[in-house]
Amino acid sequence: MSAYRAIWVVFQPGWGAPEGKGLLGGDARLRTIRKVLVSYPEVRHIRPDRISLDAQTEPRLLESVARFVARQQWLVTSVEVR
Repeated sequence: MSAYRAIWVVFQPGWGAPEGKGLLGGDARLRTIRKVLVSYPEVRHIRPDRISLDAQTEPRLLESVARFVARQQWLVTSVEVR
């Protein structure tokens, strides 16, 4: 089993890496999203196209975080939990 779980993000045009830097962009809305995500102790790190969480993270929390990101329709087209 891997040491982490991940939520992969597919972005709206212009927001993905490298042009929009994905989740690591400088937009104020992205900074707010990152603040919310790192408030969860299970979040290990955030990359431009994914959010990595501990392997032991409960499925309910994974789904909750994925739904939160998916609701940002101005930013993402889809999310996938792996």
